[in-house]
Amino acid sequence: MSDTAAASSVMTVDPWLIALDIDGTTMHEDGSISDAVKAEVHRLVAEGHEVMLATGRSAAATLPVIERLEIEPRFIVCSNGAITLHRDPEAPTGYRREWVESFDPTEVLTSIRSHLANARYAVEDETGFYRYTEPFPDATIGLDSEHVPFDELMRHPATRVVVISPDHDMEDFLKVVDRMGLHRVSYAIGWTAWLDIAPDGVNKATALERVRSELGTPRERVMAVGDGRNDVDMLAWAAEHGRGVAMGYSPDDVVAVANETTGSVQEDGLARVLGTL
Repeated sequence: MSDTAAASSVMTVDPWLIALDIDGTTMHEDGSISDAVKAEVHRLVAEGHEVMLATGRSAAATLPVIERLEIEPRFIVCSNGAITLHRDPEAPTGYRREWVESFDPTEVLTSIRSHLANARYAVEDETGFYRYTEPFPDATIGLDSEHVPFDELMRHPATRVVVISPDHDMEDFLKVVDRMGLHRVSYAIGWTAWLDIAPDGVNKATALERVRSELGTPRERVMAVGDGRNDVDMLAWAAEHGRGVAMGYSPDDVVAVANETTGSVQEDGLARVLGTL
């Protein structure tokens, strides 16, 4: 913990709840975080604002980012809202699972496989353990995982189902997803042929509203910053009464729900907008 972050006892008059997406917002594609972003995050924490992460990453893949930012937020939203961590000094990682949302993935997996026979599948369970049919990017599923046959994915309650279809370009993938008619789940489509599925009605926004209520932060003092389609609900939630900020080069449907835009991650857009608080 840095001296700057540790100075959070110096409270501001009107603290904000600030939720940051990780990939493409806080972190560059190569895994780096700019000094400008770190400096702004530390400044805001020192002034008493609650700066936290809200990400599609698993808890295991999110906690190292918290360490690199040198902050200790009370809550962290992972797995697109299905898992919310709460700071707990007695927990081995410093955080415990406070709220966990799960569902039976059998129906959705069976349906998707009938449309995407050659896709790669991964399922996260309630403990954060991943089972996958083919290799996935490490930042997605973390290290606590196992390679299994497809049928094994349906034997455990899921907090998240991830589907990647390397055979499709983005336009074709969107058409396939539209034909699926997914019901009783929430889903977000990534930058590439990537589908992220959560329990029905669960997303970053639902988790953040729970956090906001727990913290007692007024709706007009929330800010959310993101760049991907899994940030749409979060940005719309923040923009309703506060500030929903889309990063530069975000897809049009992401920009459409935001009430502010900033520069891209390469342009330190996050540092720029945090500097306005």
